[in-house]
Amino acid sequence: MNTSFWKAGHKPTLFAAFLYFDLSFMIWYVLGPLGVQIAADLGLSTQQRAMMVATPILSGAVLRFLMGLLADRTSPKSAGLIGQVIVIGALLAAWLLGVHSYAQALLLGLFLGVAGASFAVALPLASQWYPPQHQGKAMGIAGAGNSGTALAALFAPSLASLFGWSNVFGLALIPLLLALAIFAGAARNAPQRPAPKPLGDYLKALGDRDSWWFMFFYSVTFGGFLGLASTLPGYFHDQYAFDPVKAGYYTAACVFAGSLMRPLGGALADRIGGIRSLLVMYTAAAICIAAVGFNLPSASAALALFVIAMLSLGAGNGAVFQLVPQRFRREIGVMTGLIGMAGGIGGFCLTAGLGAIKQHTGDYQLGLWLFASLGVLAWFGLHGVKQRWRTTWGSAAVTAARV
Repeated sequence: MNTSFWKAGHKPTLFAAFLYFDLSFMIWYVLGPLGVQIAADLGLSTQQRAMMVATPILSGAVLRFLMGLLADRTSPKSAGLIGQVIVIGALLAAWLLGVHSYAQALLLGLFLGVAGASFAVALPLASQWYPPQHQGKAMGIAGAGNSGTALAALFAPSLASLFGWSNVFGLALIPLLLALAIFAGAARNAPQRPAPKPLGDYLKALGDRDSWWFMFFYSVTFGGFLGLASTLPGYFHDQYAFDPVKAGYYTAACVFAGSLMRPLGGALADRIGGIRSLLVMYTAAAICIAAVGFNLPSASAALALFVIAMLSLGAGNGAVFQLVPQRFRREIGVMTGLIGMAGGIGGFCLTAGLGAIKQHTGDYQLGLWLFASLGVLAWFGLHGVKQRWRTTWGSAAVTAARV
């Protein structure tokens, strides 16, 4: 990362976007590491536990599109402020009133989806400040807010053991209020922000076949990252009889690996090209997930493979969003919302699917192998479009970035 990158954009906005995204992801994901404890208290089955954990993911996926609309029609900063206030209000209500049933847990999950929609705000807010040759780094740094999932996995189960899981919602208000203050003071909308798009342009974007390819590729990388992150606390508990705190530590190691690699994956894509990066990442992730599917007797071996898979998926997230601004520079707000929505839907399907398969077959094997197969399918899809992309919008005559 050279000096020209730091001079090219607006550092306070980049930091504010990262912090907002980081803490929003922490809250979006918090039901995952708390899932075992909440399920025990509410008497939930494995499938109900998975659905409770997956509900914020689906809600966030849908709301990403709506938040993208809001960011485009008003501004990324305004949309971010509105989203943070809604999430803080929902957590305050859950803390003061409590969550006493499966239905109430699902309702809380719907509101926590607003935190997941921060993706459609933080990434355009950062992206619009930076030129094409620095998009991978800028989007990678802003998108490294995925690390908020590691914070939740690391601390939420321990805090729940000490103070009760409902009080975790109250404790989370402290960093969220601090982040809101920093975001309000430090974030700035880019001066060359694209004009708001007519509503019809959002439908037109779906008529472009490249938008569907990007949605599919991101549903595998980000959907895989988030779906595994949400499932792993329950996986280590079910598969190796870990207590919630130990399962949280194992999950945090996996999630931290994936989060760390997002900015590095973006920087690598800037250097060698997003397509080449993604082909390598899909290969590594598919092999590791398929290997874990053999129900390894060693938790350490499973952990090592999950870490490599999450490293690959995290880097893949950065690589996808190195490519997106090259193809959809003027529609970045629209496409961030659509692609982010697809990623969230992928995460929901993986989380809910793994839970349903575990409930009905007794283990996670089939679900893991199906996901590995999706990685293989994404590899062949990307290989099929790479020549067209590199000779059209990704050619040296069109962009200074490496595609």
